[in-house]
Amino acid sequence: MRRVTYSMSVSLDGYIVGPDGSFEWTVPDEEIFRSWIDRVRDVGVHLLGRRLYETMLYWETADQDPSLDDSKLEWAALWKQLPKVVFSTTLSEVEGHARLASGGLTQEIERLRAEPGEGDIAIGGAALAAEAAALDLIDEYRTLVYPVLLGGGIPFFPRHERRVDLELVETRTFSSRVVYLRHRVTR
Repeated sequence: MRRVTYSMSVSLDGYIVGPDGSFEWTVPDEEIFRSWIDRVRDVGVHLLGRRLYETMLYWETADQDPSLDDSKLEWAALWKQLPKVVFSTTLSEVEGHARLASGGLTQEIERLRAEPGEGDIAIGGAALAAEAAALDLIDEYRTLVYPVLLGGGIPFFPRHERRVDLELVETRTFSSRVVYLRHRVTR
């Protein structure tokens, strides 16, 4: 069965963006960027909320930017061909290799798990991931923990009153002192 994963960059105090909405502290160096490229290769479909979808639209046409280096062109090619499902109540159409979700999150994930195909079902965006976590749909949490304290903002982990036991299955420390942690939900 395909895994549902939630992966984002996070501050040490647990936020994906700061109180002012900024996330410039997550700009990856080459080593971290290469790790994102390696991980996206294992994704079969990416589920996104509207805000993350709009942020990532840049990569749909980034391959036309002559100033991009080889690794960014590689990312753009992978991202562009990756199937995406966008959850939005305000968008009426989406671009690229994306479609609007036709059902709720549980129904979409059940349908994607039942379809033939390989690769993880990745979830992007805090609100969508919080909904998936509340519904107990996430199989793995993958964090790139940056050595910064933001003091507030949008949390990576949803705030709900439900215990979730996790098993640490992978770690990696980058030269920039960023730490990758991969935890599997124990059921």
